[in-house]
Amino acid sequence: MKTDLKKELKDLYFPSTKAPTVVKVPKMNFLIIDGKGSPNDNEYQQALEALFGVSYTLKFMLKKDGVIDYVVMPLEGLWWTRGKSGLDLTDKAHWEWTALMLQPEPVTKAHVDKAIDELRKKRNPAALSKIRFEPFDEGLAVQVMYIGPWADEKPTIEMLHAFAKEKGYTLRGKHHEIYLSDPRRTAPEKLKTVIRQPVE
Repeated sequence: MKTDLKKELKDLYFPSTKAPTVVKVPKMNFLIIDGKGSPNDNEYQQALEALFGVSYTLKFMLKKDGVIDYVVMPLEGLWWTRGKSGLDLTDKAHWEWTALMLQPEPVTKAHVDKAIDELRKKRNPAALSKIRFEPFDEGLAVQVMYIGPWADEKPTIEMLHAFAKEKGYTLRGKHHEIYLSDPRRTAPEKLKTVIRQPVE
């Protein structure tokens, strides 16, 4: 039976579109690449190529070896602005980011290393050497499902931050987005994005 962590972790990956919720995000293992600049820049696109390449290589390798059959998880992103608190939505050139993809529990560092070696022989994406495999422990957060173009997220982000403060929380950590739609196949007004903000 195929494992789909999106369904198993439904409260984390399919929040309400109507109202924000408070969630406790457990420590989980991710493939991760860090970078700087606009998501339209080459560096970010190269990171995505490497992350998706290793994620799909892992999936097929582990299915073939009888370890686990699973659905590849969506791309996630942590975003912040150098020298400022939070994310300045108007200043993409100075954004810093962490692109990450959740991996199921049976995946080990040895599996990841093997998948990276396989991908290097086949395609060798430019950002392959930047990938690391490590746990991310986000903890308490507020989140909401946003539907629409990424350029129009600001009111939803502001509403989420206001909700957190109304509930007595302080914002911490990095602005977090989970991209549930493929922008190559989905109209901008129908893109589904989980917007998450860690709090304390």
